[in-house]
Amino acid sequence: MGELEVTQLKTKKDRANYIHHLLNDIKALELMIEKGMIDEGPLRIGAEQEFCLVNQDFLPENKSLELLKDINDDHFTTEISNYNLEINLDTFQLGNTCFSKLYEQLEALLDKARKAAAKKGIKIVLTGILPSLTVKNSDEQNMTEVERYALINDAIKSSRRQNFDIHIKGVDELNLMHDSVMLEGCNTSFQMHLQLGTKDFVDNYNWAQAIAGPILSACTNSPLLFGKELWSETRIALFTQSVDTRANSYLLNEKQSRVSFGNDWQRGTITDIFKDNISRFRSFLTTNFTKNSVDMLNDGETPRLRALGLHNGTIYPWNRVCYGVLDGKPNLRIENRYIPSGPSTKDEIANFMFWVGVMLGKPKEYENVNEKWSFKDVKRNFFNAARYGKATLFKWNGKDISSHDLIVNELLPMAYKGLYKFGISPHDAEHYLKIIKNRVHTTSGSEWLTSNYRSLLKDYKPYEAMQILTANMYEKQEKGYQVSTWGLINTNLGDAFKDKRVVKHIMNSDIFSVRKNDSVALVLNMMLWKNIHHMPVINQDVELIGLLSWNDVKAYLDHPEKLDESVKSIMKTEIITVDEYTPITEAKTLMKEHKINSLPVVSQDKLIGLITSNDV
Repeated sequence: MGELEVTQLKTKKDRANYIHHLLNDIKALELMIEKGMIDEGPLRIGAEQEFCLVNQDFLPENKSLELLKDINDDHFTTEISNYNLEINLDTFQLGNTCFSKLYEQLEALLDKARKAAAKKGIKIVLTGILPSLTVKNSDEQNMTEVERYALINDAIKSSRRQNFDIHIKGVDELNLMHDSVMLEGCNTSFQMHLQLGTKDFVDNYNWAQAIAGPILSACTNSPLLFGKELWSETRIALFTQSVDTRANSYLLNEKQSRVSFGNDWQRGTITDIFKDNISRFRSFLTTNFTKNSVDMLNDGETPRLRALGLHNGTIYPWNRVCYGVLDGKPNLRIENRYIPSGPSTKDEIANFMFWVGVMLGKPKEYENVNEKWSFKDVKRNFFNAARYGKATLFKWNGKDISSHDLIVNELLPMAYKGLYKFGISPHDAEHYLKIIKNRVHTTSGSEWLTSNYRSLLKDYKPYEAMQILTANMYEKQEKGYQVSTWGLINTNLGDAFKDKRVVKHIMNSDIFSVRKNDSVALVLNMMLWKNIHHMPVINQDVELIGLLSWNDVKAYLDHPEKLDESVKSIMKTEIITVDEYTPITEAKTLMKEHKINSLPVVSQDKLIGLITSNDV
């Protein structure tokens, strides 16, 4: 859980004090490792469950603080978006039925949240990116009113001094200029923690990097963002770009993003990993310090390394090294951050067991993997897995191998060995790893979402399709089904919110437009070619400045000598418009009152869609 009592580093004195404590934390960590104070075992696991809040129409519901108060349980905490919450699960000693116990606690805590949420008309959905999110849900008004988030947002914006340029290309393409880090809040994950001893810790970290691509390929669950079909795990691209402190210049972009897979293998000691992060990334938050860590050690106390933890909480490698204290004893763990939330709690625990099993089942031939494999191959594996999921072809141990064959023939057997080595119940291992095997042979979360979304688009506009998709996801999760069994969706689930439809549900966003200096000939032919009867006129800033109908231009068919006239000479400039959240009933009334057959849809004066009498 992040440090909540923080302030922004501004003065020279504050910065000097913070750096003093940060460097002392590094010294203290080195001393604890040297003196054998770090917990070497038994090993433990833990997890963080992020989840989304939606209303009865399966749209984001900004009531996280209200719900958190009603739940009244320290396991729960806030996230940056006001439609998300997080559960910090207990730590469990690795062995026997620890994964089943983790599952039972997760279900119990989610059930507690569901009961509190139901009283407020809120539903809980587990998903990497909520399908029904819109750009409107990602502005600063949707940020949770906790000072830490505002400070992080201000600090990153101050570092960039320019808007965030989001560009993700998949089957569709997303180009978006955004003015805050709130796009990060679209990402919802199931973060998995594995405690490891200091012996071979760096080698184990490198192994975590090596297996990240193949593990992710079986767990993808976030192919959609704002109605666009992008990567199998779009979170990887979105999170990287949404908190990037680098400005868009060639020189600065040679530096590493705060959200990163890294640029090379880790070498040296455990503290070298932290030192590298401190060297690469500036600190921009601080908190109140009462005593430095080295002094605490000398006094027989176990330091919490608050300055180091604060810095570590503002960088986001997909495999992050974390320091903690449990029952008065310091420990080190790897936090796996790349696994999405959902599609079901059983799928999540299966993902966790699969990762832990492969981590602990590493064969001797893969020791010191950094001396044998190219890091660029491993990094490419990771991003290819994020893009293509189960369709990825990996470079593994010098050979090309499909995701399916690598997981089924090598990684699953490796996971069984690793789990049995640490005393995991054979019944549990078989139960959860079978879920991975079934998913690999049938359908992953991203494949289910993609195929059903494409099917829905045959009969629905994107906005309504995304609501129906979210409703079906919720229904399957509530029944406890694992995603490999989900199958086709129930379109009747969309009936409940049909009476509340708005313009966004029916508008056409793939629209043709012209400029005022274009010729009437161009407009006339475009209308004939595309069989359309209304043509918006926009300026270079995509602002709506005029509108043409077929009645305005059809007379020119009999007067070809006038076809060279410009659009501005005949366009209507007094235009009735609506925004995307105008109720359809209101749009209908406007059309009748003004005797018009089309309504441009605008947002901040920019044209984003068009509805016609046929649409309503």
